Amino acid sequence: MIFVVLGTHELPFNRLLIEVEKLIANGLIKEQVIVQTGHTKYASPLMDIYNFVSYDQMDKWFEQASYIISHAGTGSVLTGLKKGKTVIAVPRLSKFKEHNDDHQLQIVDALSNQGHILPCHDLHDLPLAVKMVQSFQPKPFESGRDKLCALLQKFIEQF
Repeated sequence: MIFVVLGTHELPFNRLLIEVEKLIANGLIKEQVIVQTGHTKYASPLMDIYNFVSYDQMDKWFEQASYIISHAGTGSVLTGLKKGKTVIAVPRLSKFKEHNDDHQLQIVDALSNQGHILPCHDLHDLPLAVKMVQSFQPKPFESGRDKLCALLQKFIEQF
């Protein structure tokens, strides 16, 4: 199963779903696709679409997914990374009225440069990103909180 995550931002992100639907129709994506759309209104017979779901359900889908295609919101991307999933991150862009600014570009660039995600700045490149999923080995993500906890644990073990 592939999990597509749009988050909860109030502006729509139909552009990503249109491209995912094309990849399913063209046979590049053969697995079941589950989509969490938030405020984005979209219907498709090719995808299982849910607007808002519980934390437990989201967590279950993140666990079950073979990989994640996500908007570049930190919560969605980092959840995928912490679960050891390959994440294709697509930034919402202000020029398409998908967000108020373009901070998601910075998130994609930072995490991509560190080797954590497959970036998809332009949706014409989504087919290539999907093809790269099998060979991409994301660098493990360790949050600052995780590092701090490990440091504290080492300190405590000294006593």
